[in-house]
Amino acid sequence: MPAAPTWDPAQYLRHAGHRARPFADLLARVPDLPGDPPRIADLGCGPGNVTVLLAERWPAAHITGYDNSPEMLDRADAERAGPTPGGGRLDFAAADARTWTPRQPCDLIVSNATLQWVPGHAKRFGEWVAGLAPGGTFAFQVPGNFDAPSHRLMRELAESARWKDRLGGLLRHGDAVLAPETYLRRLTALGCTADVWETTYVHLLTGEDPVLDWVKGTGLRPVLTALAGDPAAREEFLGAYRAALREAYPAGEHGTPFPFRRIFAVARKEA
Repeated sequence: MPAAPTWDPAQYLRHAGHRARPFADLLARVPDLPGDPPRIADLGCGPGNVTVLLAERWPAAHITGYDNSPEMLDRADAERAGPTPGGGRLDFAAADARTWTPRQPCDLIVSNATLQWVPGHAKRFGEWVAGLAPGGTFAFQVPGNFDAPSHRLMRELAESARWKDRLGGLLRHGDAVLAPETYLRRLTALGCTADVWETTYVHLLTGEDPVLDWVKGTGLRPVLTALAGDPAAREEFLGAYRAALREAYPAGEHGTPFPFRRIFAVARKEA
């Protein structure tokens, strides 16, 4: 079994503005929460840069961010943990979305661009909805771009004759996430009122090889982790992948357009 990816908070945050927008769009559709103050769980919080948006929306909330990356948690805890300006509290804890369940009822369980890393994640929905307080909400967004050139070219290179022995089967395919209508069926079957939609953002990225720079923070992490002990091989892979990305995403006068499809779901438990 391949090692879990090692995360680099600094690399991930290089595109923090673009990455935060889907979370803000998700929160805009979350209804009022039943608790006063509410208790919120952010599942897959990363470095906590978007977890703080929860405290802006619900200032008095007790918010706990969960992640299984020590690197991400160290960054989040050092920079974000503690009392919030509205009288709430923000803390962080180690947890794995494959096994995590709420220890006490939550008014909101939210997950931002995490569940695509959890095989069979929809099977966890029942436990998470059961862990909501009456009238609580489960909300998430996942990337829906596994067939985009950025991911397809990465997989093709990893499965090529040169790399298959070292990287074959390492990367995720389109089945890492479900179709929006499938999420809708799964959530309504649990008795929730569900709102599911998809959006394709066209991010205008700047700098040299910006799409490569983007995926270094997320989708490319399994490859970077697998080749971490072999700098020459790592640079060889990156060189070939860089050339393919330059052709697939040509730079324009004002930057490099990077279409990115995302899938959103907001499910409210019956009060």
